[in-house]
Amino acid sequence: MEGKRQKEYFIEKKRADKKWVKLPVGIENFEEIRKEGFFYVDKTGLIRDLLQDWGKVNLFTRPRRFGKSLNMSMLKHFFEYGCDASLFEGLEIAGETELCEKYMGKFPVISITLKGVEARNFQNAGEKLCSVMGNEALRFQFLMKSEQLTEKEKEQYTRLITMGKGEEPGFLMSQDVLEGSLKTLCELLCKHYKQKVILLVDEYDVPLDKAERAGYYEEMVSLIRGLLGQALKTNDHLFFAVLTGCLRVAKESIFTGLNNFKVYSITNTIFGEYFGFLDHEVREMLEFYGLEEKSASMKEWYDGYCFGKVDVYCPWDVINYCSELRRDPDVFPQAYWMNTSGNEIIRTFLQSADSSTKWELEQLVNGSTVTKEVRQELTYHELYANTENVWSVMFMTGYLTQRRQVGRNTYELAIPNQEIREIFVEQVMEWIRGEAGKEPELLEALYAALCVGDAAGIEQQFTAYLKKTISIRDTAVRKELKENFYHGVLLGLLSHRKEWSVRSNVESGDGYSDILVKIEEEEIGIVIEMKYPDGGDLEAGCLEALEQIEKKHYREALELEEMKKIIFVGIACERKKCRVMTKVEQRLK
Repeated sequence: MEGKRQKEYFIEKKRADKKWVKLPVGIENFEEIRKEGFFYVDKTGLIRDLLQDWGKVNLFTRPRRFGKSLNMSMLKHFFEYGCDASLFEGLEIAGETELCEKYMGKFPVISITLKGVEARNFQNAGEKLCSVMGNEALRFQFLMKSEQLTEKEKEQYTRLITMGKGEEPGFLMSQDVLEGSLKTLCELLCKHYKQKVILLVDEYDVPLDKAERAGYYEEMVSLIRGLLGQALKTNDHLFFAVLTGCLRVAKESIFTGLNNFKVYSITNTIFGEYFGFLDHEVREMLEFYGLEEKSASMKEWYDGYCFGKVDVYCPWDVINYCSELRRDPDVFPQAYWMNTSGNEIIRTFLQSADSSTKWELEQLVNGSTVTKEVRQELTYHELYANTENVWSVMFMTGYLTQRRQVGRNTYELAIPNQEIREIFVEQVMEWIRGEAGKEPELLEALYAALCVGDAAGIEQQFTAYLKKTISIRDTAVRKELKENFYHGVLLGLLSHRKEWSVRSNVESGDGYSDILVKIEEEEIGIVIEMKYPDGGDLEAGCLEALEQIEKKHYREALELEEMKKIIFVGIACERKKCRVMTKVEQRLK
């Protein structure tokens, strides 16, 4: 018996030790993850497949937060001279002994990321790009003393590490040097080592995205075309190159004349498993931390993407949620991915949407699909030129995913999971709030009806707004989300009345009321409870809402503030219909 207890003790201790293995939240450095003992989902098979499915220049396009930068760091640490082989011990690539002997630590590697190249004008953006290239060149200061280089070649290297640092206009004086910098560095490294160079360029399209928004797109296209074009075309010193980005910019825009070019987008079958987490990888992570019971919620919120024919989870979300679960097993899933973007794409989509497009949006939010032709080769100038292009952008950036390919470039598109669905719903609510402000007379009619408890008036005005937005109805959407949607729409409408105190989910009495309104000057308090009734019985939903207000004493907070009149409002919604019941209570002080 004592032996059994000891065994159980050591099992629990091992499990407790595992629980505190660190998760790499926001860490994209492969060496740091491996040396510091972070949990790592093995994607080193990418190295083998890249070498076997050979391409001189390889572009991977994936949405944000799907592991592109970490994979690029992994490639750098595998191929670069001075490779620490211990970083790869126990990983899949270590089993490929012949490949490791031939390629591991055998190359000079140039590795840059362009994710930080953004500015309000072209000159400042160019200076940042000079800094990126100059800092990478500084890693190879031994070139200054290389016996393999001539004095003229050493002068070329000096120009690389000093470009953009002279007197104004700095960058503009160095633009020619900058455009040729990658190719020049390849030539110098190849001559020094007598070995061709591997080039890694992460987030190559970020400068183009930022330039389009700031108004210097054409200048930046020309600069990036020069930088990458010289390095990737007719460069005899290049072994191979890997680029990553969110979008594949049209070939004629950046990669003119590049014939040795392979693109692996989210529709390609191969390499699909290396960006994002597979189902068994997520289950293994949860089991490792003793969180197996969270697999269903993890899947509902963060799974659902399809890259080629591979179903994947968003790794950013999985790691963040798992990290929080270690400390609080009851924490509710959050929209972690949403917090890394301003979601301008959906806002632009809603602003340009006609009635047909809004109907298609309803289908998506309610769990159905829409069939669209997808254009994967768009310039940043074209992204928002029309609504059809925005569908393509939402697909390529991860707001939508494919469920089935029905033609050469035509796909059934769907919202991948609960997280993205909530992003859509939140943006719809934000949009309707903005639209409401354009029609102040309708808002005033709604406010007037609320002040006197006019059920018919409230119903008429709120229904008018619901007709302008989408409906939430399908079983794919939880009842909680349906109620929150209508709650959010009404809350947004009320927020335009600045002199009213409008509070949401306020503790009052024995629970939390949906909305409490206090009109100080008129000493009026309003308690609003929203329902999305099962079976669509709106009258029953209103009665249930009013009963809940009474039963849980939601009036208490308003009574404590000595409101003379308290109005109880029960609202039941289904799709674009609503029913309202009210009760007015006049109080004596």
